[in-house]
Amino acid sequence: MSTLPYILGIESSCDDTSAAVICGTKILSNVIAGQKVHAEYGGVVPELASRAHQQNMIPVVDTALKRAGISQEEISAIAYTNGPGLLGSLLVGSSFAKGMALSLNCPLIVVDHLQAHVLANFLDTEENKPKPEFPFLCLTVSGGHTQLLMVHNYFKMEILGRTIDDAAGEAFDKAAKMLGLSYPGGPVIDKLAQLGNPKRFSFSIAKLSGLDFSFSGLKTSFLYFVRDQLKENPNFIAENLNDLAASMQFHIIKSLTDKMEKALKTYKCTNFALSGGVAANSELRKRMMELADKYNLRVTIPPLALTTDNAAMIACYGYFKYLQKEYSDLSVAPYSSILKLL
Repeated sequence: MSTLPYILGIESSCDDTSAAVICGTKILSNVIAGQKVHAEYGGVVPELASRAHQQNMIPVVDTALKRAGISQEEISAIAYTNGPGLLGSLLVGSSFAKGMALSLNCPLIVVDHLQAHVLANFLDTEENKPKPEFPFLCLTVSGGHTQLLMVHNYFKMEILGRTIDDAAGEAFDKAAKMLGLSYPGGPVIDKLAQLGNPKRFSFSIAKLSGLDFSFSGLKTSFLYFVRDQLKENPNFIAENLNDLAASMQFHIIKSLTDKMEKALKTYKCTNFALSGGVAANSELRKRMMELADKYNLRVTIPPLALTTDNAAMIACYGYFKYLQKEYSDLSVAPYSSILKLL
């Protein structure tokens, strides 16, 4: 048996049910059950997500323990996502974690989903070595959130900028829906964009002062452009699909990259990081590495498997809290929106 603690992580903030076991920061298992039921609706349906979590939770946790090769009794603590996210989905995960911790008489640890995305960069993998050094800037980009953070330590993360409306991942998904592509749209647009001309079409990018983001105007600009073109040519999307995908992706990534570069010029750091589901986008990863080269800095980007919602990142943050004996009790309630201060 290891001298390091075994942390069971549980993630259920949106439409992925995940459980993972880590020993220290080494991943022993990381099981994710997706929910295909949302594809036909072009987005996540909260009630269906909650029901799917209820069906998936026990099999996913059982599989995670078996793959890790440990028993329930060997679990040192249970860490679970407490927010932000869909409240119904969060309640399924938190209720299960609380019940399991109570039955095993082991510590319970609440985890903020967005902070966990950042700390995914500290899990042991061959792809993210060396790990970030404090303090560092981090761009967290997902379907529901877009933030620029100054990460002072494992527990103190200062929000420097955030989206004032839509998230970058939402802009990808909505653009894909307008083009008649499948959900989730981000990966589909990324693939098509590699075959298109990113400078073919121009769309409006919000010019906000400071480090805040806005994607609502870009999304509307894209919608109106496609609508007007379809009036003149009903086959416009089919004939220009790759270029449309590439152009939309270019504008979304440019908005993210410009703010990251502004932050790098404003704040003194020797390194920065990327996190969140949109961190899987090939163009964003490329542009972040180009920024690192331009300013002679080091950038840490999680491997693809750790960019999307997963329980390994939840367990990782739980591990650092476990070392500080920062436990929770059964009275803590989940929260759906972003906390003002992380």
